[in-house]
Amino acid sequence: MKEILTLLKEGNKPSLLAAIVNTVIAILKAIAFFLTGNIAMFAEMLHSLGDAANQFFVYIGSALSKKAPTPKFPNGFGRVVNLVCLGAVIVVAIMSYEAIIGGWHHILNPVKSSGLVLNLSVLGIAIALEFFVLYKAGKEILHEAEIDKGGLAPITTSFKHLNRAKPATKLVFMEDLVATVGGILAFVAVLFAHFFGLLVAEGIASIAIGLMMFYVVGKVFLENARGAIGETDEEMLTHIAHLVAEDPDVKDIQRVEVVKEGEFLHVEVVAEVDPSHTVAYIDDVRDRLLDLILQQKGVQDVLISFDEDDGVSTWQKVNPPRAEQQFSSKLPK
Repeated sequence: MKEILTLLKEGNKPSLLAAIVNTVIAILKAIAFFLTGNIAMFAEMLHSLGDAANQFFVYIGSALSKKAPTPKFPNGFGRVVNLVCLGAVIVVAIMSYEAIIGGWHHILNPVKSSGLVLNLSVLGIAIALEFFVLYKAGKEILHEAEIDKGGLAPITTSFKHLNRAKPATKLVFMEDLVATVGGILAFVAVLFAHFFGLLVAEGIASIAIGLMMFYVVGKVFLENARGAIGETDEEMLTHIAHLVAEDPDVKDIQRVEVVKEGEFLHVEVVAEVDPSHTVAYIDDVRDRLLDLILQQKGVQDVLISFDEDDGVSTWQKVNPPRAEQQFSSKLPK
Protein backbone atom coordinates (compact mmCIF):
# COMPACT_ATOMS: atom_id res chain seq x y z
CA MET A 1 0.00 0.00 0.00
CA LYS A 2 2.85 2.35 0.85
CA GLU A 3 4.45 1.67 -2.54
CA ILE A 4 1.18 2.47 -4.35
CA LEU A 5 0.80 5.78 -2.50
CA THR A 6 4.41 6.66 -3.34
CA LEU A 7 3.81 5.88 -7.02
CA LEU A 8 0.58 7.93 -7.08
CA LYS A 9 2.59 10.97 -5.97
CA GLU A 10 4.63 10.55 -9.16
CA GLY A 11 1.55 10.38 -11.40
CA ASN A 12 0.89 12.86 -14.19
CA LYS A 13 -0.35 16.03 -12.43
CA PRO A 14 -2.25 17.53 -15.41
CA SER A 15 -4.25 14.28 -15.63
CA LEU A 16 -5.24 14.47 -11.97
CA LEU A 17 -6.18 18.15 -12.22
CA ALA A 18 -8.20 17.51 -15.38
CA ALA A 19 -9.99 14.55 -13.77
CA ILE A 20 -11.05 16.58 -10.73
CA VAL A 21 -12.14 19.60 -12.78
CA ASN A 22 -14.09 17.46 -15.27
CA THR A 23 -15.86 15.64 -12.43
CA VAL A 24 -17.08 18.99 -11.06
CA ILE A 25 -18.09 20.15 -14.55
CA ALA A 26 -19.93 16.87 -15.27
CA ILE A 27 -21.97 17.25 -12.08
CA LEU A 28 -22.93 20.84 -12.99
CA LYS A 29 -23.88 19.84 -16.53
CA ALA A 30 -25.89 16.86 -15.29
CA ILE A 31 -27.92 19.10 -12.99
CA ALA A 32 -28.50 21.58 -15.82
CA PHE A 33 -29.55 18.82 -18.26
CA PHE A 34 -32.02 17.18 -15.87
CA LEU A 35 -33.59 20.57 -15.08
CA THR A 36 -33.77 21.89 -18.66
CA GLY A 37 -33.65 18.85 -20.98
CA ASN A 38 -31.15 20.67 -23.26
CA ILE A 39 -29.64 18.12 -25.71
CA ALA A 40 -26.43 20.12 -26.22
CA MET A 41 -25.99 20.07 -22.44
CA PHE A 42 -26.55 16.30 -22.57
CA ALA A 43 -23.68 15.92 -25.04
CA GLU A 44 -21.48 18.14 -22.92
CA MET A 45 -22.37 16.15 -19.78
CA LEU A 46 -21.35 12.89 -21.51
CA HIS A 47 -18.17 14.54 -22.76
CA SER A 48 -17.17 15.69 -19.29
CA LEU A 49 -18.06 12.31 -17.72
CA GLY A 50 -15.94 10.53 -20.33
CA ASP A 51 -13.05 12.92 -19.84
CA ALA A 52 -13.17 12.61 -16.05
CA ALA A 53 -13.15 8.80 -16.07
CA ASN A 54 -10.54 8.79 -18.80
CA GLN A 55 -8.18 11.12 -17.00
CA PHE A 56 -8.49 9.33 -13.66
CA PHE A 57 -7.44 6.12 -15.41
CA VAL A 58 -4.58 7.89 -17.16
CA TYR A 59 -3.35 9.41 -13.89
CA ILE A 60 -3.27 6.00 -12.22
CA GLY A 61 -1.62 4.44 -15.29
CA SER A 62 1.06 7.13 -15.46
CA ALA A 63 1.83 6.52 -11.78
CA LEU A 64 2.05 2.72 -12.13
CA SER A 65 4.28 3.10 -15.20
CA LYS A 66 7.00 4.52 -12.94
CA LYS A 67 7.27 1.30 -10.94
CA ALA A 68 10.85 0.04 -10.94
CA PRO A 69 11.71 -3.04 -13.05
CA THR A 70 11.46 -6.41 -11.31
CA PRO A 71 13.08 -9.80 -12.09
CA LYS A 72 9.77 -10.90 -13.62
CA PHE A 73 9.39 -7.67 -15.64
CA PRO A 74 12.98 -6.61 -16.40
CA ASN A 75 11.95 -3.98 -18.97
CA GLY A 76 9.91 -2.09 -16.39
CA PHE A 77 6.30 -0.92 -16.56
CA GLY A 78 6.65 2.07 -18.88
CA ARG A 79 4.09 0.79 -21.37
CA VAL A 80 1.36 0.57 -18.71
CA VAL A 81 0.45 4.20 -19.44
CA ASN A 82 -0.05 3.33 -23.14
CA LEU A 83 -2.26 0.37 -22.25
CA VAL A 84 -4.33 2.50 -19.86
CA CYS A 85 -4.76 5.19 -22.52
CA LEU A 86 -5.95 2.51 -24.96
CA GLY A 87 -8.56 1.41 -22.42
CA ALA A 88 -9.53 4.98 -21.62
CA VAL A 89 -10.38 5.87 -25.22
CA ILE A 90 -13.04 3.14 -25.22
CA VAL A 91 -14.93 5.18 -22.60
CA VAL A 92 -14.65 8.31 -24.75
CA ALA A 93 -15.77 6.38 -27.84
CA ILE A 94 -18.97 5.22 -26.08
CA MET A 95 -19.70 8.78 -24.92
CA SER A 96 -19.03 10.05 -28.46
CA TYR A 97 -21.54 7.60 -29.91
CA GLU A 98 -24.20 8.60 -27.36
CA ALA A 99 -23.64 12.30 -28.09
CA ILE A 100 -24.06 11.76 -31.85
CA ILE A 101 -27.16 9.57 -31.48
CA GLY A 102 -28.72 12.04 -29.03
CA GLY A 103 -28.03 14.93 -31.40
CA TRP A 104 -29.50 13.06 -34.38
CA HIS A 105 -32.71 12.27 -32.50
CA HIS A 106 -33.00 15.93 -31.53
CA ILE A 107 -32.64 17.04 -35.16
CA LEU A 108 -35.41 14.62 -36.21
CA ASN A 109 -37.64 15.56 -33.27
CA PRO A 110 -36.57 18.98 -31.98
CA VAL A 111 -37.84 19.86 -28.51
CA LYS A 112 -37.54 23.32 -27.01
CA SER A 113 -35.59 23.37 -23.76
CA SER A 114 -35.94 25.78 -20.88
CA GLY A 115 -33.55 27.38 -18.42
CA LEU A 116 -31.58 29.70 -20.70
CA VAL A 117 -29.79 31.47 -17.84
CA LEU A 118 -28.95 28.19 -16.10
CA ASN A 119 -27.62 26.58 -19.30
CA LEU A 120 -25.49 29.56 -20.26
CA SER A 121 -24.16 29.95 -16.72
CA VAL A 122 -23.11 26.30 -16.45
CA LEU A 123 -21.57 26.32 -19.94
CA GLY A 124 -19.74 29.58 -19.19
CA ILE A 125 -18.27 28.15 -15.97
CA ALA A 126 -17.35 24.92 -17.79
CA ILE A 127 -15.61 26.77 -20.63
CA ALA A 128 -13.58 28.82 -18.14
CA LEU A 129 -12.55 25.73 -16.15
CA GLU A 130 -11.72 23.70 -19.29
CA PHE A 131 -9.60 26.57 -20.61
CA PHE A 132 -7.76 26.70 -17.27
CA VAL A 133 -6.94 22.97 -17.50
CA LEU A 134 -5.97 23.39 -21.16
CA TYR A 135 -3.57 26.18 -20.21
CA LYS A 136 -2.03 24.06 -17.44
CA ALA A 137 -1.60 21.11 -19.83
CA GLY A 138 -0.01 23.45 -22.37
CA LYS A 139 2.45 24.66 -19.73
CA GLU A 140 3.33 21.06 -18.92
CA ILE A 141 3.95 20.34 -22.62
CA LEU A 142 6.36 23.26 -22.86
CA HIS A 143 8.05 22.12 -19.64
CA GLU A 144 8.49 18.59 -21.01
CA ALA A 145 9.86 20.07 -24.24
CA GLU A 146 12.28 22.19 -22.14
CA ILE A 147 10.87 25.47 -23.44
CA ASP A 148 10.50 28.39 -21.05
CA LYS A 149 7.70 30.66 -22.28
CA GLY A 150 4.82 32.38 -20.51
CA GLY A 151 1.81 34.43 -21.54
CA LEU A 152 -0.33 32.68 -24.15
CA ALA A 153 2.55 30.44 -25.30
CA PRO A 154 1.11 27.35 -23.52
CA ILE A 155 -1.91 27.67 -25.83
CA THR A 156 -0.34 28.96 -29.05
CA THR A 157 3.02 27.13 -28.99
CA SER A 158 2.04 23.79 -27.49
CA PHE A 159 0.72 22.42 -30.80
CA LYS A 160 4.20 22.68 -32.32
CA HIS A 161 5.76 20.60 -29.52
CA LEU A 162 2.88 18.19 -28.92
CA ASN A 163 4.87 15.23 -30.29
CA ARG A 164 7.49 15.73 -27.55
CA ALA A 165 4.97 15.58 -24.69
CA LYS A 166 4.37 12.55 -22.49
CA PRO A 167 1.40 10.38 -23.56
CA ALA A 168 -0.70 11.36 -20.52
CA THR A 169 -0.04 15.10 -20.94
CA LYS A 170 -0.81 14.92 -24.65
CA LEU A 171 -4.11 13.15 -23.96
CA VAL A 172 -5.18 15.78 -21.41
CA PHE A 173 -4.29 18.64 -23.77
CA MET A 174 -6.21 17.15 -26.70
CA GLU A 175 -9.27 16.24 -24.64
CA ASP A 176 -9.52 19.65 -23.01
CA LEU A 177 -8.99 21.40 -26.32
CA VAL A 178 -12.01 19.54 -27.68
CA ALA A 179 -13.89 20.18 -24.43
CA THR A 180 -13.25 23.93 -24.62
CA VAL A 181 -14.28 24.14 -28.29
CA GLY A 182 -17.28 21.88 -27.61
CA GLY A 183 -18.39 24.10 -24.74
CA ILE A 184 -18.26 27.15 -27.00
CA LEU A 185 -20.29 25.31 -29.67
CA ALA A 186 -22.91 24.32 -27.10
CA PHE A 187 -23.05 27.91 -25.78
CA VAL A 188 -23.65 29.29 -29.28
CA ALA A 189 -26.23 26.56 -30.04
CA VAL A 190 -28.25 27.44 -26.93
CA LEU A 191 -28.28 31.11 -27.98
CA PHE A 192 -29.39 30.27 -31.54
CA ALA A 193 -32.14 27.94 -30.31
CA HIS A 194 -33.51 30.52 -27.88
CA PHE A 195 -33.29 33.76 -29.86
CA PHE A 196 -33.76 32.50 -33.45
CA GLY A 197 -35.89 29.41 -32.84
CA LEU A 198 -33.31 27.13 -34.50
CA LEU A 199 -33.94 24.15 -32.24
CA VAL A 200 -31.88 21.87 -34.49
CA ALA A 201 -28.79 23.93 -33.60
CA GLU A 202 -28.53 22.07 -30.30
CA GLY A 203 -28.66 18.72 -32.10
CA ILE A 204 -26.05 19.85 -34.62
CA ALA A 205 -23.81 20.99 -31.76
CA SER A 206 -24.23 17.62 -30.05
CA ILE A 207 -23.20 15.76 -33.22
CA ALA A 208 -20.23 18.10 -33.75
CA ILE A 209 -19.06 17.52 -30.18
CA GLY A 210 -19.38 13.75 -30.66
CA LEU A 211 -17.38 13.85 -33.90
CA MET A 212 -14.60 15.88 -32.26
CA MET A 213 -14.49 13.32 -29.46
CA PHE A 214 -14.19 10.54 -32.06
CA TYR A 215 -11.23 12.40 -33.60
CA VAL A 216 -9.48 12.38 -30.22
CA VAL A 217 -10.31 8.68 -29.84
CA GLY A 218 -8.73 7.85 -33.20
CA LYS A 219 -5.60 9.93 -32.71
CA VAL A 220 -4.97 8.82 -29.12
CA PHE A 221 -5.64 5.17 -30.01
CA LEU A 222 -3.11 5.16 -32.88
CA GLU A 223 -0.41 6.93 -30.87
CA ASN A 224 -0.75 4.69 -27.83
CA ALA A 225 -1.02 1.54 -29.95
CA ARG A 226 2.38 2.42 -31.39
CA GLY A 227 3.67 3.06 -27.88
CA ALA A 228 2.32 -0.26 -26.58
CA ILE A 229 4.00 -2.13 -29.43
CA GLY A 230 7.26 -0.21 -29.01
CA GLU A 231 8.05 2.77 -31.23
CA THR A 232 11.40 4.26 -32.18
CA ASP A 233 12.06 7.83 -31.06
CA GLU A 234 13.69 9.15 -34.22
CA GLU A 235 14.90 12.45 -32.77
CA MET A 236 16.57 10.86 -29.75
CA LEU A 237 18.04 8.12 -31.94
CA THR A 238 19.74 10.77 -34.09
CA HIS A 239 20.90 12.64 -31.02
CA ILE A 240 22.33 9.61 -29.18
CA ALA A 241 23.98 8.27 -32.34
CA HIS A 242 25.70 11.63 -32.74
CA LEU A 243 26.95 11.55 -29.15
CA VAL A 244 28.35 8.03 -29.56
CA ALA A 245 29.91 8.80 -32.96
CA GLU A 246 31.69 11.84 -31.50
CA ASP A 247 33.50 9.72 -28.89
CA PRO A 248 37.19 9.52 -29.90
CA ASP A 249 37.39 5.78 -29.10
CA VAL A 250 34.39 4.81 -31.24
CA LYS A 251 35.51 3.95 -34.78
CA ASP A 252 32.07 3.16 -36.16
CA ILE A 253 28.49 2.35 -35.10
CA GLN A 254 26.81 -0.87 -36.18
CA ARG A 255 23.41 -0.25 -34.63
CA VAL A 256 21.51 2.23 -32.46
CA GLU A 257 18.00 1.56 -31.14
CA VAL A 258 15.95 3.99 -29.05
CA VAL A 259 12.55 2.53 -28.14
CA LYS A 260 9.82 4.38 -26.26
CA GLU A 261 8.48 2.60 -23.18
CA GLY A 262 5.64 4.91 -22.12
CA GLU A 263 7.38 8.03 -20.82
CA PHE A 264 10.83 6.41 -20.87
CA LEU A 265 13.43 5.40 -23.45
CA HIS A 266 15.39 2.16 -23.74
CA VAL A 267 18.65 2.52 -25.65
CA GLU A 268 20.81 -0.17 -27.27
CA VAL A 269 24.10 0.64 -28.99
CA VAL A 270 26.54 -1.60 -30.85
CA ALA A 271 29.79 0.24 -31.57
CA GLU A 272 33.10 -0.70 -33.17
CA VAL A 273 36.40 0.00 -31.39
CA ASP A 274 40.11 -0.59 -31.95
CA PRO A 275 40.75 -4.30 -31.19
CA SER A 276 44.21 -3.50 -29.82
CA HIS A 277 42.75 -1.91 -26.66
CA THR A 278 42.59 -3.93 -23.45
CA VAL A 279 39.33 -5.09 -21.91
CA ALA A 280 39.88 -2.67 -19.03
CA TYR A 281 40.28 0.25 -21.44
CA ILE A 282 37.10 -0.68 -23.37
CA ASP A 283 35.26 -1.03 -20.09
CA ASP A 284 36.19 2.58 -19.26
CA VAL A 285 34.88 3.65 -22.68
CA ARG A 286 31.63 1.81 -21.97
CA ASP A 287 31.24 3.50 -18.58
CA ARG A 288 31.86 6.91 -20.13
CA LEU A 289 29.25 6.38 -22.86
CA LEU A 290 26.82 4.86 -20.38
CA ASP A 291 26.99 7.89 -18.08
CA LEU A 292 26.61 10.28 -21.02
CA ILE A 293 23.57 8.55 -22.52
CA LEU A 294 21.82 8.14 -19.15
CA GLN A 295 22.04 11.94 -18.73
CA GLN A 296 19.81 12.43 -21.77
CA LYS A 297 16.17 13.27 -21.20
CA GLY A 298 13.86 10.29 -20.69
CA VAL A 299 16.54 7.59 -20.96
CA GLN A 300 15.89 4.87 -18.37
CA ASP A 301 18.34 2.14 -19.30
CA VAL A 302 21.17 1.60 -21.77
CA LEU A 303 22.78 -1.52 -23.23
CA ILE A 304 26.16 -0.96 -24.91
CA SER A 305 28.02 -3.67 -26.82
CA PHE A 306 31.32 -3.51 -28.68
CA ASP A 307 32.77 -5.24 -31.72
CA GLU A 308 36.17 -4.91 -33.37
CA ASP A 309 36.57 -2.32 -36.09
CA ASP A 310 36.15 -4.01 -39.48
CA GLY A 311 37.39 -1.02 -41.46
CA VAL A 312 34.05 -0.63 -43.24
CA SER A 313 32.08 2.54 -42.46
CA THR A 314 28.54 1.63 -41.42
CA TRP A 315 27.42 4.83 -39.68
CA GLN A 316 28.34 8.12 -41.29
CA LYS A 317 29.82 10.73 -38.94
CA VAL A 318 28.09 13.83 -40.22
CA ASN A 319 27.14 17.19 -38.81
CA PRO A 320 24.06 16.94 -36.58
CA PRO A 321 20.78 17.45 -38.49
CA ARG A 322 18.18 20.01 -37.53
CA ALA A 323 16.57 17.74 -34.94
CA GLU A 324 19.91 17.49 -33.16
CA GLN A 325 19.87 21.22 -32.41
CA GLN A 326 16.98 20.68 -29.99
CA PHE A 327 19.32 18.69 -27.76
CA SER A 328 22.41 20.87 -28.05
CA SER A 329 22.27 21.72 -24.36
CA LYS A 330 22.84 18.04 -23.58
CA LEU A 331 26.03 17.71 -25.60
CA PRO A 332 29.22 17.11 -23.61
CA LYS A 333 31.40 20.15 -23.02
